[in-house]
Amino acid sequence: MNSFDLDELFDTWEDLNLTGLLENGTRVEMGGCPTAFDRSALLHSMCILYVFIFVVGLAANSLVLWINIRAQRTTSPRHETHLYIAHLAAADLCVCITLPVWVSSLAQHSHWPFSELACKLTHLLFSVNLFSSIFFLACMSVDRYLSMTRPADSEDGGRRRKLIRHGVCMGVWLLALVASLPDTYFLRALRSSQGEVVLCRPVYPEEHPREWMVGVQLSFILLGFIIPFPVIALAYALLAKALSSSSSSSSSAVEQERRVSRRMILAYIVVFLGCWGPYHGVLLADALSLLGLVPLSCGLENALYVALHLTQCLSLLHCCVNPILYNFLNRNYRYDLMKAFIFKYSTRTGLARLIEQTHVSETEYSAVAVENTPQI
Repeated sequence: MNSFDLDELFDTWEDLNLTGLLENGTRVEMGGCPTAFDRSALLHSMCILYVFIFVVGLAANSLVLWINIRAQRTTSPRHETHLYIAHLAAADLCVCITLPVWVSSLAQHSHWPFSELACKLTHLLFSVNLFSSIFFLACMSVDRYLSMTRPADSEDGGRRRKLIRHGVCMGVWLLALVASLPDTYFLRALRSSQGEVVLCRPVYPEEHPREWMVGVQLSFILLGFIIPFPVIALAYALLAKALSSSSSSSSSAVEQERRVSRRMILAYIVVFLGCWGPYHGVLLADALSLLGLVPLSCGLENALYVALHLTQCLSLLHCCVNPILYNFLNRNYRYDLMKAFIFKYSTRTGLARLIEQTHVSETEYSAVAVENTPQI
């Protein structure tokens, strides 16, 4: 259950035929809980935040994707993490594309104005790309560490690694699809008893509805945070250690660049933890309350409702942060951006060739992709 599900249950509690709904995993205790906050203000604030994420995320990820596609057409060699960055931008872009649909539902107090097929397809597109974005961040962290510590020593080795990366990307999309199918399968467009409100929400089997709901939540926590975060943190920690070892006899200028790289590595870890940690923490508390392991009260019910909305919005900010953190703070991507817009017609002036000389080497970019970035 995510914030959209809770919002739908709160909004239509009195309108729906509760007999069937309660038997499909909805908290019985919620029925007598008064709302202790201004729900309309919360929903309107959420709409504004989602519109902001949509506009910024759509523009930033479209630009990143366009730069990568354009750069592939050139004769210059591409960087080793380029493939993951392109797929990451595509996943974040698809997440942003679904936001107007959710905003239209939230603006109507969670009434679903579309068909049941649209309910399933929108949720599937949202979930698949959300999982993919997280998985690609984990893959990128491991790839950067391996590129730094075990660089390809031959052309055949580089070609083999490229094939492996393509296979990993295909595996990520497949895994994200498999992880998204269970919850999508149970989605239904439910109409209220008066026929005025329609909900897009999961309806689990009547035998064990709460167990199904908790199982879906725990699987999301496991695949979305418990597994990828330690992978990201460990890979970048090892990469920072490798950078420190490799720069022991370097010049002061190179050491300064390595120091900036280590700060960017810390930023990668902190941003992922900050965006996804709160949401998965609240989701875990929600699952524990469903299992009866956490005493459920009206105060906790209202707190979970607000927290799930706010933390889910915080998690979606990664669609805006990822293009900045993994692209625009990198010198090579800033160069590609300038080359696309500023130096497009300056090949005769020699200015583009002058900038080309400052390009970071393949190995340096693959390691961290943040050489010569601004201080944080």
